[in-house]
Amino acid sequence: MENFHELLINRRSIRRYTDQPVDPEQVRLILEAALMSPSSKSVRPWQFVVVEDKEMLEKLSQCKANYATSIASAPLAIVVTADTTRSDIWAEDASIAAILMQLQAADCGLGSCWVEVYQRFTADGIPSDEYVREQLGIPEEFGVLCIITIGHKDEERKPVNTDKLQWEKVHIGSWKTGAE
Repeated sequence: MENFHELLINRRSIRRYTDQPVDPEQVRLILEAALMSPSSKSVRPWQFVVVEDKEMLEKLSQCKANYATSIASAPLAIVVTADTTRSDIWAEDASIAAILMQLQAADCGLGSCWVEVYQRFTADGIPSDEYVREQLGIPEEFGVLCIITIGHKDEERKPVNTDKLQWEKVHIGSWKTGAE
């Protein structure tokens, strides 16, 4: 990418991937981005589970009733967790790490998609975080925030149209209503 702003304009959620595996050096860069992410009080409560096994990816795609099927088709998924006993804002800390992974993936020319797990449910009504924790042997004290799918794009998405940004949602100095 030319610059960070261009990266933001062009990074879009990708749900279809080719079968081509992700280069190990790119995986390292993506994980490095997560490990460098800031956290409250520098606690760094997050931990990550890297999954490339097709059978496990298929199982993980069942973690939600809807919008998780891209996990099965991805060559790589990273489960984002955080130790809930070390941080009362673990979800925020883990969210920062997750988006930095997505931005690093985009900078590598890869597609990615955030699959929400926190406060979601399987088709059978099982909490999604419990389901993922059981599949991967994640300890109980770790909250499962999301699964980031990553791979070579098998779809193209248009860049964000900056002319359609909702500037009315920005308030300067104090909250302003549309009537003011």
